[in-house]
Amino acid sequence: MTANRKRLLVAQAITPAGWALLENRPDIEAVRYDSAMPDEAYRALIPGAHGIALYTRQFGPAELARCDNMEVIGRVGVGYDLVDVPGCTEKGILLMVSGTANSVSVAEHALSLMFDLARRSAEFDAMTRKGDWSQRLVAPPLDLWERTLLVVGFGRIGTRIAARCRGLEMKVLVCDPYVDAGLIRAAGCEPVTLAAGLARADFVTVRCPKNAETTGMIGAAQLARLRSGAFVVNTARGGIIEEGALYDALASGHLGGAGLDVFVEEPVPADHPLLSLLNVVVAPHMAGNTVEALDRMSRAAISNCLSVFDGAPVVENVINKEVLG
Repeated sequence: MTANRKRLLVAQAITPAGWALLENRPDIEAVRYDSAMPDEAYRALIPGAHGIALYTRQFGPAELARCDNMEVIGRVGVGYDLVDVPGCTEKGILLMVSGTANSVSVAEHALSLMFDLARRSAEFDAMTRKGDWSQRLVAPPLDLWERTLLVVGFGRIGTRIAARCRGLEMKVLVCDPYVDAGLIRAAGCEPVTLAAGLARADFVTVRCPKNAETTGMIGAAQLARLRSGAFVVNTARGGIIEEGALYDALASGHLGGAGLDVFVEEPVPADHPLLSLLNVVVAPHMAGNTVEALDRMSRAAISNCLSVFDGAPVVENVINKEVLG
């Protein structure tokens, strides 16, 4: 038995690729937990733990109150809206994300939703299965070629979406006030404000983090700026686009369609108004969860935790860098 073993809580979602990093670490006591377990059972695991590989569970004030040895929270992914970041910082707990582990996967999913909307994939699938071809030319599908895309958020994923869409010969506008305009231009894109970009866009893809600044950032007034027939894709977080306003813009015929991987409430209720619309393509928050991405995220989450235990945190993956001193 190794003295001073570190106790690491490991989400059930961690794949064998992540567990393999723990095989030759006798200094680590790895404890698997089920992300679907009851809250109290989950919280009961926290006292005495030095780290957690966190998948879909919340880590808020109730969880932080149980922390007595916690050094690091390693997210299996890049979003951290379910984590109390100020609370972690106050307790000296590092919050780390998975870097670019799922960036390509999310970018591909956003692009697939754009194709589905432009090509009316869901509608044509249903039409074909019913044997009713009579309406197929009422609203023909569209090309992406030479269409204008607005990317909201030009980080790890937004840059990859932009690159792929430029490869399709789309015009790419970028709204990100935190990225230097010269870097946006160097990527072959045009920097714009949100208002100016919405007025020109045929497609909008949202890739910014959800926080106090971005929650409800795209509401009725912003959606009204879009061209008639425009399409909206959200693979970031539910609530950045106001769902009620989005429903109204779709139901009225102002927007051509929406592709949504995320919702305010997840799992999304079966009677959610947006699910009643034929011009909405949905997925259960799966954009970043391909086979390959799950392996990459698992390795990243475990590696991040081990880097802290080993005294050499991977700085670029740390969200609250002030904890580093």
